[in-house]
Amino acid sequence: MTSVSRFQIDQNTGLPDIKDFAEFGQALRSMSNDGETHKLSDGMGELSHAIERVGKALSSHQRGATVGPLLVDLLTALRKHRQLVVGLSESWRTLYEYAAYLAALNNFRVLVGQWLVERNITGDNEVVIEDFEMIGWRTLGEGLMMIDIHEQALNQAQVESSMAPIDQSRLARAKSWWGNLRGKSGEGESPIQ
Repeated sequence: MTSVSRFQIDQNTGLPDIKDFAEFGQALRSMSNDGETHKLSDGMGELSHAIERVGKALSSHQRGATVGPLLVDLLTALRKHRQLVVGLSESWRTLYEYAAYLAALNNFRVLVGQWLVERNITGDNEVVIEDFEMIGWRTLGEGLMMIDIHEQALNQAQVESSMAPIDQSRLARAKSWWGNLRGKSGEGESPIQ
């Protein structure tokens, strides 16, 4: 069985041609009917915008007065998104990927806080663009992994719930077998009804 990608494929690389997280979020929303997944992907979109703004400022070598407020905005976005993640239902919290994503968000938040402190102490931009982008996109990648695993679990549950009912003749034979077994070992007990 081949799967059809909902992303446009780059002819040169054969990989999805996604230019920013907003495009990915739209595709993700189209693949899922789960309300929490939609909220989470929207929240990740907001977080990605904050990451992209800081990344653009760093890549254009902007300093202090420009980068500082963007880092504060990112810290606010991280806190808001973390609250969204903490509020997810039990079906998310049982996933290993949930704990990994929450840890990644916490680590990124601590790191942004450290960058803000260092910037205030040195009066300069101490954030290295490569480190920032790697950590930002890795954090979002953890979230995407969590969403993917959750969607797989939802699909598996739907498949299992829609399985054909047990053939009544097979069920009757199983009850008869169990009744005979119990009748021989538990003298005087009646077979299963």
